[in-house]
Amino acid sequence: MPRYLIEVPHRNSKKSCDLSVSIFKSTGSHFLTNADFGCHDNVHKAWIKVEVDSKEEARRIVPPPLRENAKVIRVEKLVLEEIEKYKKLHKD
Repeated sequence: MPRYLIEVPHRNSKKSCDLSVSIFKSTGSHFLTNADFGCHDNVHKAWIKVEVDSKEEARRIVPPPLRENAKVIRVEKLVLEEIEKYKKLHKD
């Protein structure tokens, strides 16, 4: 099953941090309890990795008020035996 990294940014302010956490909490999102937050290092984003069938399904994990600014990136481990496959992903 494909894995996705979901990144949800918010502004660098106490109000924004509090609002972001409040939205995750009020929507019952499992994102809050499973995500890593960078706020203590002045990187105001949260990240979570999920295994779901599609990028759209991964995006739906993010609460609607935060979804617009979220980035959803398909990730996979680089396997040295398959390095040629990865080289072919680039057209330039």
